[in-house]
This record gives sequence, structure tokens and C-alpha cells, in this order.
Amino acid sequence: MRSTVIVSCPAVLLLATALAAQTPQQSSPPPSSQPQPQAPAVKPDFVIPKPEGQATPPPATQVQQTVGDQYVIGPADTLAITVVDEADLTRQYLVDTDGTITMPYIGRQQAAGLTVEALRAKITAELKKDWIKNPQVLVGVQQYKARSVLVTGAVRAPQRVTLTGLTMSLLEALTLAGSPTSSAANEVSVVRAPKPGQKEPETITIDRRELEVGKAGRDVVLEDGDIINVPEAKKFYVSGAVKNTGAFVYESSMTVARALVLAGGLTDRGSDRRITIKREIGGKIEEISAKLTDKIQPNDEIVIGQRLF
Repeated sequence: MRSTVIVSCPAVLLLATALAAQTPQQSSPPPSSQPQPQAPAVKPDFVIPKPEGQATPPPATQVQQTVGDQYVIGPADTLAITVVDEADLTRQYLVDTDGTITMPYIGRQQAAGLTVEALRAKITAELKKDWIKNPQVLVGVQQYKARSVLVTGAVRAPQRVTLTGLTMSLLEALTLAGSPTSSAANEVSVVRAPKPGQKEPETITIDRRELEVGKAGRDVVLEDGDIINVPEAKKFYVSGAVKNTGAFVYESSMTVARALVLAGGLTDRGSDRRITIKREIGGKIEEISAKLTDKIQPNDEIVIGQRLF
């Protein structure tokens, strides 16, 4: 029995060894056949490293496009500065009244007067000197406080309006100033400082009624330092045989016929053939015979006579 056991054990071991030796040979064909259908799935994984290597520049480009590379920073602007992987440096910075910001490591830095891109390059260079080998810096404007426009004239609250965003329209500025009063003229002017190479300021005139009804192309994107003026409306006067005498708002190219419509029309005794206009000419008031198609001028007084019978 003992000899049987001794003989059988090597036999078992030999059998196990033979099976183990055959297992890789038998299992190798299936694996070799399985990668073949999975090969297409490997190709997309191979392409991933390329976009990953370009992952950092796109965010910086997007921030610069949103803010505007050429926006000039000013005192009281709030800047959002991000230094990748540097939590101590990543925060909001208020530009001081002297135009500077104070950052950890690099201390006080001039910001006002620089464009967003120029400040980003400056911070990058300062950090690269002694602190960070390859700093990745993003600069944005969290809140705009340095830019403003002045709204004057016939509005309910004449004031300096702060441009709190990258852009502001004329209609938005007028709304913030309380909107024009009932005595405001129909035209609004925007006076803009001369650009390099220009000697005179630029004046943009807008029809307020077209602006308020949202007519395309009538709104204006404001710039820092613009002066918006809403003048008092020019007046003309109607007296005599009309239903409503008094002062009325003058409109450009207005005719006598249009003026009579605003005055409610003629009375039963009014005559459209007996119309005179009192107008100041050379410092003197003169009376001019007029027809319905004649154009009037500001401060004219239209006098309607009565029919003779």
C-alpha cells in the first residue's frame, strides 16, 4: 500500500504539471482573439493625451475674451485673479485708490492704467522670478467701478452713472437716471471724447422715441466719460380760433397743419386762410402770413384768425 501511494503521488504531480503547462497554450488563443474586436476602442484612448496637453491655454483665452484684453483697469475695480494650484494667491483683489493691488509673495503691484492682459503678464513675470517655476495666471474683472458716464438735462435724477458691466446701453443709463421728464425733447445727444488723431469731440444724436420703442440700430453702447444730454423740449405757441391754445412741444420739420392738429383743430369760426406767424427776426417780432404747408420754427406763435362771415 505504501509503495502504491508513493508511486501515485508523482503520477498526480506529473499530471498536474502537464495540465499547468498546457493551460497557457490553451488560454492564449482566446485572449489573442479578444483584443482584436476591442482594438477600435483603444484608438480613442490614444488620442486623449493631445487635448490634455492643451487644457490649460483654453481657459485663459476664454477669460480674456470675456473681459476684453484691452479693458484698462482703474481704481475701485474688483479683479478676480487665479493662479493655478496656488490657493493663497487665488482671490478677489480691490484696486486701491492709488491704483495698486497687494498680492502675497510679490507685494504691491500697479494695476490701474494697465490692460487686463498687461496685468496678467506682469503678475506672471513677478511670480516667475523667485516663487513659481511656470505660473499659470488668469485675470478677470469681477466688478467695474472705474468707468462712468454723466447724464444731464431733462431727466428726473441727473447724475453720474457707473458702468457696472463691461458694456451699458444709452437706454439703460437713462433708466438709471430716472428717465426723461415730460418736458424733455425728443432728441438725446451723446458727446464722446475725441479719439487719438481727432481734435473735436464726437456728438451722436438719437431720436428718443425710436430708442424707447426699441427700433433696431438706435441704441448706443456707451463708453467711459460719455456725456449724455437730454435737452428741454423746444416750444411753439398757438393762439386765436383753435380749440386748445397754449404751448406745445416743437418737432423737427413741423408744419402749420401739424401744429393745428396738436392744438385740437380750428373752432367753428376759425379760418385756415387767415394764419399768421409771429417770429423773432433780428431781435424784432415780425408777423408773417403763412399757409398750412409752411414749416414753423421753435418759439413761433401761430395766430389763427376768424372767418369774416
